[in-house]
Amino acid sequence: MPQALLLAVLLLLSLPARAEDWPAQQWSQAAPVSGPALQALEDYAFVPRDDESRQGIRTDALLVIRDGQLLYERYAGATGPQTPHLAWSASKSLLAVLLGVAFGEGRFQLQDPAATFYPPLKAHPDITLADLLHWASGLEWQEDYEYAPLNSSVVAMLYTRGHRDMAAFAAQQGVASVPGQAFRYSSGDSNLLAASLRGMVGAEQYADYPWRALFEPLGITQAVWERDAAGTFVASSYLYLTARDLARIGLLMQRDGRWRDRQLLPKAWVEYCRTPFSGYRANQDVAVAGGHWWLNREVDGAPRPWPDAPADTYAALGHWGQALYVLPAQRLVIVRYGDDRDGSYQHNELLKRALAAFATPGQP
Repeated sequence: MPQALLLAVLLLLSLPARAEDWPAQQWSQAAPVSGPALQALEDYAFVPRDDESRQGIRTDALLVIRDGQLLYERYAGATGPQTPHLAWSASKSLLAVLLGVAFGEGRFQLQDPAATFYPPLKAHPDITLADLLHWASGLEWQEDYEYAPLNSSVVAMLYTRGHRDMAAFAAQQGVASVPGQAFRYSSGDSNLLAASLRGMVGAEQYADYPWRALFEPLGITQAVWERDAAGTFVASSYLYLTARDLARIGLLMQRDGRWRDRQLLPKAWVEYCRTPFSGYRANQDVAVAGGHWWLNREVDGAPRPWPDAPADTYAALGHWGQALYVLPAQRLVIVRYGDDRDGSYQHNELLKRALAAFATPGQP
């Protein structure tokens, strides 16, 4: 090796590693971004909307974290930095993170029968916790919303016949397929997981477990997670977090389950969450199902759901446009809260514009 090159290599090796940024009570601020690309993003995300008709895109919060620093933050309407916002089905992915802590504590294995922890599932002894995490319980379920409420299992669970004991309602559904074979998106599966968590940690610890195991270690102080009348967390739908606190979850996942010097989630659990379910088939939903997270992956030869975002992008997604995007290669975490009633908001469009505005220097 030429002497000059050898000296350069030795100099690089002697430089101290860049210190990691972690949020304390507040996030540290990165240098602000401006320019036409940012304006194009804001033109899409914050377009004026007639709230009486509820047509078009309405972003309540948009927040971007890079390398653990707050790079961009904007709010609209009644939402602000201290406002816990309803995450809707992004709550499901947060449940998966919480279960990752329990997994690391040795409280369960993925192939354990769910009935071991939630006895009402004894009528379905072959359903494993892995099946529930893949939305593949095989139980009959119709995940329709306000557009078809009379046929909707989730509307019945949240608001009518099943609202007092949501897990019991889900457990009483008929069989549609063999467990673990086919993806069928189900808020019922998520609430069965929430009820199973109580069996893992015990009734006395259950009510405080999300705070003790996850929120407090991350410095999250404003979380609200509703429970039904049976005392089960409504993990399918009813978690409220500020945008800044949801970003803490994203940073935890981006850094493979590590928070400062503590491995809060096993790395293997994070990898499980972002691995496609083998029973998923293309064109079934907005993205590819992993372990209660949504992935930007090719399946069955179909293109990535978000073609303008990197293939390693994954997300927690919720009704009416709630989203936590994690982009590992770009070292970005993006939180977007909204109230989009007409389906016009597109994940790919926001990600494309966000990448143009905030792409990590040196990354494609």
